[in-house]
Amino acid sequence: MPQSRLNLPDILASLSEHYGEPHPPPANGLFEHVMWENACYLLPDERRLEVFESLRRQVGLTASAIQNAKESVLLPLAQRGGMRPETRVFRWREIARITLTQFAGNLDGILTQSYADARRALKQFPTIGDPGAEKILLFCGMAPHPVLSLPLESNGLRVLVRLGFGRSQKSYGATYRSVQDAISRQLPTSAHELTQAHLLLREHGKILCKDKSPLCHQCPLAPNCTYAATLAGSFLSPNH
Repeated sequence: MPQSRLNLPDILASLSEHYGEPHPPPANGLFEHVMWENACYLLPDERRLEVFESLRRQVGLTASAIQNAKESVLLPLAQRGGMRPETRVFRWREIARITLTQFAGNLDGILTQSYADARRALKQFPTIGDPGAEKILLFCGMAPHPVLSLPLESNGLRVLVRLGFGRSQKSYGATYRSVQDAISRQLPTSAHELTQAHLLLREHGKILCKDKSPLCHQCPLAPNCTYAATLAGSFLSPNH
């Protein structure tokens, strides 16, 4: 794919003007953010919010509350979170166990560690890899110095690939690395700016730059988007 015709700051400015200021997840502190990541599987944000807030109301979003909750309470909530609810309950209890046994019930102490140590600590939790750990730390106001990457999930990654940053490859990891290499010299420097970038790119991928049937005709980036140009050209070709 050709190199992007836009730079990352201009892209983020356009998206901010189009969507307004994005809002981070309704989680407070590291424990709640880890639980937010594990609330659902392959379901819309609205369902994730439902499960998350139901846990808050019916159980309590603390490690001790999750550990002591009855299976008869947790399992129905986990069933609202998608397939394999028993695995989800196991993960919730594992998050609670690690928090209690290794962090004395308080994950926020991780924020006093070095960035590398904080990221390593979060990766002990179910489903949390490097991008997830970096994203959670961002939401809690912590970013590396110097900034070397922007945490992305599938929506944000797709947006940047379509705009010409990096290239799509068979391996998701290889695609991810190619995009990070392409944007490495254009990254914001503060945790707040990086958080906004993550959220704006994710929002754009969900609403307009969808995986299937993207709404390029509504996209503020379309005039300079390599993917939109290719898509428009395909409709103009004699064989279409």
